[in-house]
Amino acid sequence: MLGIETSCDETGVALLRWDPEKPGRGLLSHALFSQIALHAQYGGVVPELASRDHVRKLLPLVREALKEAGLTTADLGGVAYTAGPGLVGALLVGASAARAMAWALGVPAIGVHHMEGHLLAPLLEDDPPETPFVALLVSGGHSMLVEVKAIGEYRILGDTLDDAAGEAFDKTAKMMGLPYPGGPALAKLAEQGTPGKFRFSRPMTDRPGLDFSFSGLKTQVLLAWQASDGSDQTRADIARGFQEAIVDTLAIKCRRALAATGAQRLVIAGGVGANKRLREQLAQAASEDGFKVYFPRLAFCTDNGAMIALAGAIRLAAGQHQDETIEVHPRWSLESLPAA
Repeated sequence: MLGIETSCDETGVALLRWDPEKPGRGLLSHALFSQIALHAQYGGVVPELASRDHVRKLLPLVREALKEAGLTTADLGGVAYTAGPGLVGALLVGASAARAMAWALGVPAIGVHHMEGHLLAPLLEDDPPETPFVALLVSGGHSMLVEVKAIGEYRILGDTLDDAAGEAFDKTAKMMGLPYPGGPALAKLAEQGTPGKFRFSRPMTDRPGLDFSFSGLKTQVLLAWQASDGSDQTRADIARGFQEAIVDTLAIKCRRALAATGAQRLVIAGGVGANKRLREQLAQAASEDGFKVYFPRLAFCTDNGAMIALAGAIRLAAGQHQDETIEVHPRWSLESLPAA
């Protein structure tokens, strides 16, 4: 299975040999190109530039992945690609290339839901989770808790009402003058901050429910920064307080979701899942509450082709693939997917 990911600002390609007994063990190669340098001068992703760069990088990455795996296109049994959600132009690049290759080779093409790819990424590890489990999907544009009864059987327990956690990290970093991409820069700066020097609210944890809202927290940080002396140490202290607020909020909601569903397994996926403090906090919560937590390796927290290849292989094995229509879904509900 060839997997292609072009939903936003990273071009990812991977090759995976499907084994139903070991669904994530057959990863043969993967290649990734990040557009960070391209978008850094604008302080954020420019959709048109992202689309054009996918056009330039996709096929060379496919060739690179094939070479690394020692395969040719004749070895492909299917092509999986991200069909949504994401930037429509970027999605169309991957969809068009995948459909063209599949048609030329006479193999099926499978459009994959981007968030299902993230959700299944921990299956690529040596100790994959079994269903049922609760998944925390935290990326640049998404913060949601999902009950996973089986692959394709999803129930959204909580979603973001405004800014997702990743967006809050990036926007807060930008307000404080940190370089793009802001999230990783802010997390690194927070390591130098003084614990407890700044304490911000844990949004929506003082009421029942599993939804998220981080726009108010972002405003609190802005006011604190504007009223501060603007020193480097103060910037680090505020970053530390902000990160602790985000991490505490996510951990509280995860514990609530596990209690509500009775699940004993928690999967963390998406770019924010690479955050060191979040991993520490959830590992501690797992030890205290007796549940097990699963993380993908750091390379598979951000967008990548391996998770798309895996999701596509699972769908194809279930007899699911689409016709030759090139179709993408910039907005796409995870709950609308069929069971696999």
